[in-house]
Amino acid sequence: MNNSKILIADDVSESGLAPLSDAGFTLDRRVGLKPEQLIEIIADYEALIVRSETKVTSAILDAATRLRIIGRAGVGVDNIDVPSATARGVIVVNAPDGNTMTTAEHTVALLCALARKVPQAHADLRAGQWNKKKFVGVELRGKTLGIVGLGRIGRVVASRAQAFEMKVVAFDPFISPEQAQALNIVPGTLDEVFAQADFLTVHTPMTKETRGIIGREAFARMKQGVRVINCARGGLVDETALYEAIKEGKVAGAALDVFEQEPPAPDNPLLALDEVIITPHLGASTKEAQEGVAVTVAEEIRDYLQSGALRGAVNVPALGAQEMQTLKPYFGLAESLGRFQSQMLDAPPREVRIEYAGALAERDAAPLTRAFLAGLLRDISARVNVVNATLIAEERGISVTTSYKQIVREGRDEAHADIRTHLITADTTHTVAGTLFGHGEDNARIVEIDGFRLEAVPRGSMLVARNRDVPGVIGRIGTLLGNARVNISSFYLGRQAQGGEAIAVIELDAELDDATLEELRALDEVLSARRIKFD
Repeated sequence: MNNSKILIADDVSESGLAPLSDAGFTLDRRVGLKPEQLIEIIADYEALIVRSETKVTSAILDAATRLRIIGRAGVGVDNIDVPSATARGVIVVNAPDGNTMTTAEHTVALLCALARKVPQAHADLRAGQWNKKKFVGVELRGKTLGIVGLGRIGRVVASRAQAFEMKVVAFDPFISPEQAQALNIVPGTLDEVFAQADFLTVHTPMTKETRGIIGREAFARMKQGVRVINCARGGLVDETALYEAIKEGKVAGAALDVFEQEPPAPDNPLLALDEVIITPHLGASTKEAQEGVAVTVAEEIRDYLQSGALRGAVNVPALGAQEMQTLKPYFGLAESLGRFQSQMLDAPPREVRIEYAGALAERDAAPLTRAFLAGLLRDISARVNVVNATLIAEERGISVTTSYKQIVREGRDEAHADIRTHLITADTTHTVAGTLFGHGEDNARIVEIDGFRLEAVPRGSMLVARNRDVPGVIGRIGTLLGNARVNISSFYLGRQAQGGEAIAVIELDAELDDATLEELRALDEVLSARRIKFD
């Protein structure tokens, strides 16, 4: 009999917990506890399973003196204070794939209901009316479905739409045109998708970049009479802009399963529109999905408590103590190189090559590869982390190879790099290399960018400018930044030969706005300019 006690704090499928009960763990189901009640009892448990109702806060984690692992029976972990759990050595696992099919099917259900006005006709008939002419719909066959985000859910939606003989056009910056075409999907820019779609559905994670991605500017680019669906995350569609677009007649209808505020306020104006179909976040609400996510987290918790095996962890890599001691200082550097590379790209990466040198050449640096990939791919999926980054890269068709090089380092050799990364797209290769200098929070350094040697600290907001190596360029860049009231905190320069090309990496006290960036790009001597942000 296993002595570990596991608390089930939310309404999780009982049959899905069979892997734990069959292994002899003690399961204690106590649903609906208030935070203070949970704090009183949590010290008795080694594992905790929740869905979205229970909020696992820092205060609860402080009281959880025996807790080793938290399982979220679902995709997101927004209700769990993951940094606090990590600081306390508590592993957090989830079920990232459990809701794929059910969310895709709900999207298709809303697509059909939106086209044929099913809920509105149902309500009208229930009210004693028989208004066939009032509910004339449109066929899906021959229409264009625009998809923003071609992750697992987006791909399933695309395949189902093709069964209706719809044309599918999609935007995803991390899917190559060849991958899209292999799925019979027409790849396009965001503007092209907006312009072509008769129906538009969004399936991206919620990030700073994607919040409000379907807003006023997007609606202005769309066809008259477009219909919009959101079963992903509330806030991806700007609700105020959507209301205005419906009232103006630009949008013929919308189907929403998610909202910026859940539940939505009773006075949310969208709730009063006949053109809007709404459901209370039912994307993951099927018997099969609920059982599936429960089984996944139950197996993850069972394996960890029995053998220490880690699957589905969102906050820690699986490392032994000795490996962790060697590799730990390099995790921040690897992730920073990934973040830097991701913001240097104009096209989806096809291949990643990473070379490890020095002390790293004597270790299996696979965890650092995952850290680099997590930084590289973070903007495309909310679920990317050091555990699943390799899998997500594989799903995106990105080839990843590593090599090791023995180097004898003498002094402070700027040519030396502990980690050298090459990102290959259809058109070009970008190389960024880094190393560690000394100890402390800012010991990471970028020492090479596309053949230019320099020494830059990867932090905060940066401007990376390629320019002709002629007098006065630095002054003109500084003047433009000054006019925009953007202060320079550090300035790093590199060049290959006098009078050729040079590179400037400028650390800024504030993020650069679009207008100033375009002014910089318009300078005759500036060949390219990019914003880079570390956060």
